[in-house]
Amino acid sequence: EGRVEVYHDGKWGTICDDQWDDRDAEVVCRQLGLSGNPKALSWAHYGQGSGPILLDEVECSGNELSLDQCKKSDWGQQNCDHIEDAGVSCDPFTGTYLQFCAKGTVRLIGGRSPSEGRVEVYYNGDWGTVCDDGWTDLSAQVVCRQLGFR
Repeated sequence: EGRVEVYHDGKWGTICDDQWDDRDAEVVCRQLGLSGNPKALSWAHYGQGSGPILLDEVECSGNELSLDQCKKSDWGQQNCDHIEDAGVSCDPFTGTYLQFCAKGTVRLIGGRSPSEGRVEVYYNGDWGTVCDDGWTDLSAQVVCRQLGFR
């Protein structure tokens, strides 16, 4: 659960909550490989972002595999403030195994348990190590959340 942020054109940014509903949340949870009871949260329920607001008017049917497939405003076209940042809860969390890895899938390798290890990202058909330049505790928190840890 948390504020929804998307990566576009080299930047992370938030999604405005105009038209944001549980069908959109269902797609976000699916895209992250999470199951559970998707709930859309509005009005910066998980706090306001600080970067650009990249999307607005997201309208998913609930069957899409990713937000890219949903109807939405053009990138960067919005009329919102961060008080309208969209959030999602996928609770109760039940992790799903992603047999066919999509671009951007993350895993931990070489640790003593499934919750530790070297971070790798699946891209263009191969797994690769993430460089630690600029790596922070916040970076680690993002990876942990992507993997379903709290």
